Amino acid sequence: MYSNIFDIHPLLINPSVAKNDSFRKEVERYLQRYPDTEHVDIYLNDLNGQFRGKRLPIAEIFSLEKGCYFPLSIYAMDLHGSVVEESGLGQQAGEPDRLCVPVAGTLKPCAKDPLHHAQLLLTMKNAEGEACELEPRVVLQNVLQRLHDKGYYPVIAAELEFYLVDPQQQTVTQAPSSSQSFSVDAPEQHNLLLNEIEQQAKLQALPLTGIVAEAASGQYELNLHHTEKVLEACDHVLALKRLTRQIAEKHHQHACFMAKPYAHSAGSGLHFHISVQNDLGQNVLASTPGKLSESMERVMAGMLALMPSSMAVFAPNINAFRRFRQGMHVPLCASWGHNNRTVALRLPCADSANQRIEYRLAGADANPYLAVAVILCGMLYGLEHNVPLPAVSSGNSYENAHAAPLPLSQQEALTQFKQNVALREILGPAFSALWYTCKTQELRKFEEHVTNEEMSWML
Repeated sequence: MYSNIFDIHPLLINPSVAKNDSFRKEVERYLQRYPDTEHVDIYLNDLNGQFRGKRLPIAEIFSLEKGCYFPLSIYAMDLHGSVVEESGLGQQAGEPDRLCVPVAGTLKPCAKDPLHHAQLLLTMKNAEGEACELEPRVVLQNVLQRLHDKGYYPVIAAELEFYLVDPQQQTVTQAPSSSQSFSVDAPEQHNLLLNEIEQQAKLQALPLTGIVAEAASGQYELNLHHTEKVLEACDHVLALKRLTRQIAEKHHQHACFMAKPYAHSAGSGLHFHISVQNDLGQNVLASTPGKLSESMERVMAGMLALMPSSMAVFAPNINAFRRFRQGMHVPLCASWGHNNRTVALRLPCADSANQRIEYRLAGADANPYLAVAVILCGMLYGLEHNVPLPAVSSGNSYENAHAAPLPLSQQEALTQFKQNVALREILGPAFSALWYTCKTQELRKFEEHVTNEEMSWML
């Protein structure tokens, strides 16, 4: 049955030709639908999930089939967009460029002006022409491949929280009609904005399944459909962030994805619902009532074992740790439980065939590629090692003295990350060293600043 495969797929003889032809066809289809397109934003996502790239006239887009060049130091940028020289990727290395190529299927209309403006995600190659091991998307791709090699296929769905802020007030709108938790009627000033987010998400083929009013006034949650295309799911999270910011700006609002923008209000998280399929498409986490399957126990045990060290990724900056406070439905220890929103790994209500894990640690400011990569590291670790599963948490998990405490400061989390050999090996030594270096220097620079609060002490 395979004797005439090259007659059926002649382009397989030269994969590069096939890729180039595929990209050209994608562009042609796009321009047939959006013939008035004038510009395209080409971009990569850095360590912090920020968009780094440039705008091109649409006439240049076909040249991208051969790739273009961006500096490797994009993956050593801090939150201000400055290169962390201690990474060794900046001036010390001569700011080398690396070839970047389009990611298939990511040419989409830009929410700012969909009729005239497009956007396209790129991925970087290393000096040998292979996938760049420092790129967050590639880090996830490599972890995912290790699971696929063992016959495990994760399925995920993301939930992303954010605040809508009036930039004139720099605070959450506190109008009498301001949003309340699970309210189905958004305030008028938000309703049109949220409707446009849904419309633009459809144009970008983002599988947005709903928008929920969250715990605090002006806070909302974007829900995405579950999918086995894990890389694409993370592409969608970042595309949805950009889209939401652009739409909010059009409506004279600011979409804030900071983990803890307000001291006395709920923080914003990035939760992931995860299940795992085998080669036959069966959910290996499926459990009978009252008894977890062996795969479910192993997966959760691995996730919990690596969880404290993983906080360095789930909470990627000093502000992200302000979210971890009692009474805010945020886990403070490596705990799990059934239908319980105070634990780190929540098993939601579901029939046995649809059992899944809700991983509740990451803040809205976390890089989704890295957050999912770390989650899958725990999954892989549990499947490969015989790790005991801690006792289930019932009721308020803050009072669970048997669960391992999570580091509640960035320095402590980075120290645990550096010391965890298993986590760093799965993520990749080069990337792990880069992450530790960049985040340590970012924290050091932050701590050099004297705050207004300190000045108010009048010492």
